[in-house]
Amino acid sequence: MSPAVVRPPRPKRAWSARLREAGLIARAAIDPDRPLLVHIIPMRRCNLACAYCNEYDDRSAPVPIALMLERIDQIAALGTAVVTVSGGEPLLHPELDSIIRRIHDRGMVATLITNGYKLGAERIKALNTARLDRLQISIDNLTPDAVSKKSLSVLERKLVALAEHAAFDVNINCVLGGGVARPGDALTIGRRARELGFTATLGIIHDGTGRLKPLGGMERETYDAFQRLSQWSVTRFNRSFQNNLADGRPNDWRCRAGARYFYVCEDGLVHYCSQQRGTPAIPLRHYTAAQIRVARAEPKACAPLCTVACAHQASSVDRWVSPQRAKAPIPIAAVW
Repeated sequence: MSPAVVRPPRPKRAWSARLREAGLIARAAIDPDRPLLVHIIPMRRCNLACAYCNEYDDRSAPVPIALMLERIDQIAALGTAVVTVSGGEPLLHPELDSIIRRIHDRGMVATLITNGYKLGAERIKALNTARLDRLQISIDNLTPDAVSKKSLSVLERKLVALAEHAAFDVNINCVLGGGVARPGDALTIGRRARELGFTATLGIIHDGTGRLKPLGGMERETYDAFQRLSQWSVTRFNRSFQNNLADGRPNDWRCRAGARYFYVCEDGLVHYCSQQRGTPAIPLRHYTAAQIRVARAEPKACAPLCTVACAHQASSVDRWVSPQRAKAPIPIAAVW
């Protein structure tokens, strides 16, 4: 393993960005018709083929930049606080920097999820210039295997470059479940992330439907070890929610997917999340506060066993308000 790199003191920009992000989220949280987080896909193609992933292909062209900028404007018009760019692999998009810059210029927080393979010093500096706020890399193991090539041995140099050059916050997400062969690798990955000055999270990989995969054996031991390391966030779920998933128990919560959180695919359609593509599949240009109210009120049958962290995180602000109705929601066709 490479020697530790002490990350330079956080630049003033990073702290001002955090304050800005907190203000945007607070303003969105008090207005139930505003999304807190929207995922958008500029590129379905990926340069990897992880066995557990169902969110990529090996052939798609990048979404034209004019369409991407139009979609960012439409997301901003809804009053969205945070936009996460993912894929596929978003760093394959030739004009990703323009997309990130547009998110920032429209007053939203810009975040990026990447496998990290395309990162280097110059690429990181370009992301700084584009005003990226946060970046996340998922690292699944120490060395590549048949399930995943997102490995610490492959990405170590990329992480060091991030520690040396990134003006944005960096999170390393370790994973359990989904066929990861050596779950104990997660602890080593988490420690290295902390050495480099990053945050480290640990999540349970969903299955092909975005639902629960309970942990056992070494997976559970690793999960418990992460819990004991209190300086690290186990996940973006709250602790009791994640504990239920690890134990194979369902959670009782109100999923606000389609409202507080939604996913815009490369075709410009709004879906509840990456694992519920096809529902409701309304064009973003037609998605308004009326559809947000419908989605907010609609119970989601998949919610008790869901592991989609973004949906739970964004929904949590409405935990004690606006109970969802068990009766059939308003037909989508009636509001657009």
